[in-house]
Amino acid sequence: MSTLNVQLVAADRKVWEGEASALYARTVEGELGILPDHTPLLSVLAESGEVRIEPVSGSRMVVTVDGGFISVDHNSVTVVSDAIDASGLDA
Repeated sequence: MSTLNVQLVAADRKVWEGEASALYARTVEGELGILPDHTPLLSVLAESGEVRIEPVSGSRMVVTVDGGFISVDHNSVTVVSDAIDASGLDA
């Protein structure tokens, strides 16, 4: 079974990295759902949006982002934002 390698990156640090079965994010064009083998894309995140991660192990994680972008390529997902509230991440 394929998984996604997800990286959440702020301007000054890597916030989280891990394997996930799905990721959902709100972009300026609407809600986006990413599953393994998704078509490559680059999209702008909405202001004051959420990114929801379904990790391979553990419970759903939710982070708040304030703009930025999301990149998907070959089961690798990178979320970059200047402002990431990571209080919803597992340690």
